[in-house]
Amino acid sequence: AWMLSTSFKPKSQLFLDQIYWIPKRFTWKNYTDLLNDPSTPMLTWFVNSIGIALVTTGCTLAIDALAAYAYARMEFPGRKIIYGVMLATLFMPGLMFLIPNFVTIFNLQLLNNYAGVILPYLAGIFGVFFLRQFFESVPRELEEAALIDGANSFQTFFRVVLPLARPALATLAVITFLASWNDFLWPLLILQSTNLQTLPLGLRTLQGAYTSEYGLMMAGAVVVAIPVLIIYIALQRFIVQSVASTGLKG
Repeated sequence: AWMLSTSFKPKSQLFLDQIYWIPKRFTWKNYTDLLNDPSTPMLTWFVNSIGIALVTTGCTLAIDALAAYAYARMEFPGRKIIYGVMLATLFMPGLMFLIPNFVTIFNLQLLNNYAGVILPYLAGIFGVFFLRQFFESVPRELEEAALIDGANSFQTFFRVVLPLARPALATLAVITFLASWNDFLWPLLILQSTNLQTLPLGLRTLQGAYTSEYGLMMAGAVVVAIPVLIIYIALQRFIVQSVASTGLKG
């Protein structure tokens, strides 16, 4: 609320002795300056962030759903050991993977490239763990009935199990989109060109070493927050349903 209020305040109202939640004088100047300044291409940064977050979310859902179903239902040598090793990475700080990931992206010649930003996200294990827990709660009788009707494993997964997992997929989509949308450190290392940067990287340019444009920063923060709020409001029904059903079995 304070961020939104500050984004509509002129500079003269930013630092007052009393707190005013509702600006004494509304102004759109912070937003117009932010959008019209050539040194802050907000629209380009916005499109970059949306593109990276959508591709990351889509690829993560596809990969994690297939992997989670394999770990939940299929039998293959070393399944429990491999899954346990992968699960152990959840207990490691993300910064431990920063240098190895950077070296990998550098050797693949993907610096200053969107693919270099997206690829490391796809190796996360949280989505596999989360969806596996949901698939474990799906009654096996449904899959057995599909197999009796002549469906193979892929048909059973795509036509029976996956539609039931929509709440879990929606929840994972929000989590993944939010993580990609708000990420600052990894895109900072990979993207050097101004026109390739994302919104979190662009907002840092509004804060200088000696001065900071707080009105512009709050307006930019509002722009960053709006898409995530819209997605959460649109999918909150699925998120609540996922939380309520993941813990049930049979």
